[in-house]
Amino acid sequence: MTDIRAAIEAERRDQAELLESLTPHQWDAPSLCAGWTVKHVVAHTTLPFHSKGTRVVLEMLRSAGRFNHASDRMARKDAKALSTGDLVQILKANADHPWTPPGGGAVGALSHDVIHGLDITVALGLDRRVPHDRLKLVFDGMTPGAVKYFGADLAGKRLEATDLDWTFGEGTPVRGLAQDLLLLVCGRELPPHRLS
Repeated sequence: MTDIRAAIEAERRDQAELLESLTPHQWDAPSLCAGWTVKHVVAHTTLPFHSKGTRVVLEMLRSAGRFNHASDRMARKDAKALSTGDLVQILKANADHPWTPPGGGAVGALSHDVIHGLDITVALGLDRRVPHDRLKLVFDGMTPGAVKYFGADLAGKRLEATDLDWTFGEGTPVRGLAQDLLLLVCGRELPPHRLS
């Protein structure tokens, strides 16, 4: 547990440092999350740090229990209400926050941070590599239920990381960096030529 908490804190600090360097144009650029800009993604990942649980419950009720619908609405509201500087400061101040997603535990929190960080850096074409120790924790915690949640069609494919000892599935090999394969598992559409 200590290793995972340390990895979460390090990932959040690394992301805060990267976000501080972005231009206004980059903050407004599309991310890999369909329909969200970089600022929307950061508003979403920092939501547990700047919103009360009652707000989330009320938004879920307004959305008839549809988490993605409620999450989208909250991210859009928060991206309008908070400046980019506010969002970076919130992330920095909460690098060691103990939040975990419902049913996901600490590994779920690390996965959330890593995946959404990649939604930003890959979309912007930034050459950030998530440290392998963090990716290994994410992959080790991956369950069939989590993979199914994202709805990616991986039937007949064997994912093979070229930079880490990790494979997933059976069938035709799909090779690439471990972090790119993680995005594929999450149903993200990657830029061309990242996988072979």
